[in-house]
Order: sequence, then structure tokens, then C-alpha cells
Amino acid sequence: MAINANAEIKKFKKLEDRTADRITSFAGTMRFVYIHTIWFGIWLVLNLGLFGAGLAFDVYPFGLLTLIVSLEAIFLSTFVMISQNRSSKAAEIRSELDYQTDVKAEKEIDIIMKTLDRIAIKQNVKIDDLLEELEVARAMPGVKKK
Repeated sequence: MAINANAEIKKFKKLEDRTADRITSFAGTMRFVYIHTIWFGIWLVLNLGLFGAGLAFDVYPFGLLTLIVSLEAIFLSTFVMISQNRSSKAAEIRSELDYQTDVKAEKEIDIIMKTLDRIAIKQNVKIDDLLEELEVARAMPGVKKK
């Protein structure tokens, strides 16, 4: 019975992983860029005193803005690393399941080929030329036979 890779991956996905994935996927959108562009624009206009000096709360060189942006960068990079680590684990699971499927299919094909060979022998059908064609078709470029 085949194992569903997505089901196996979901077993390892905790609330923290799902949260990190959501944050990372949002941070990788143009909507995120637009929101930050507007936010920085408003921050700069307010703090440069263009709407009046009384509204400025973080005057040049914008120390509070620098602190907030630095903290955001730290957290965003952490969320990205969490998502990358989880994606790496998911890729390993998929790779292992693909390998297991390939090995199983190869064994099944080998059994089928042996069965067909036995049938051909019993029916006195010559399949040597077909077997040679099969060997040529099975040969993969760059893979050496043992």
C-alpha cells in the first residue's frame, strides 16, 4: 500500500510551523511590500514634520523606526529559516517515499519479466531480440551496469 507523502508531512507540522509558514508566505508577497511602503511613507512624512512638528514622535535619524525594522528583520529571517527547515524535512520524506516506490516497482517489473520469460519458454516463443531491445531501452544515460 502506498504511503501518502503529504499525510506523513502533516504529522510533523505543528502549530508553530503552520504559523511560520503563514508569516513567511505573507512576507513574500507584493501586498507585504505595499503595506511597508505606505507605512514607511506615513512614518517619514509624520516625523519630518510635514503635517506639523507636534505630530513628530521619532525625529531624524528615526531611531524608533530603525529599532522596529531591525526587530522585524530578525523575526522574519527566523520564520523563513523555520519554514525552510520544515520544507527540507518534507523533501527528505518525499525523496525516501519515492525511492521506496521505485524499489518496489523495480521488483514487481522483475517478477513480471520473469513470468513473461517463463510463458514464452512454455509457448516456444523466441523473445531474445525483444529482451535485447528491452535492455537497450532500460539503459539509462550516465548509469554504469555492474
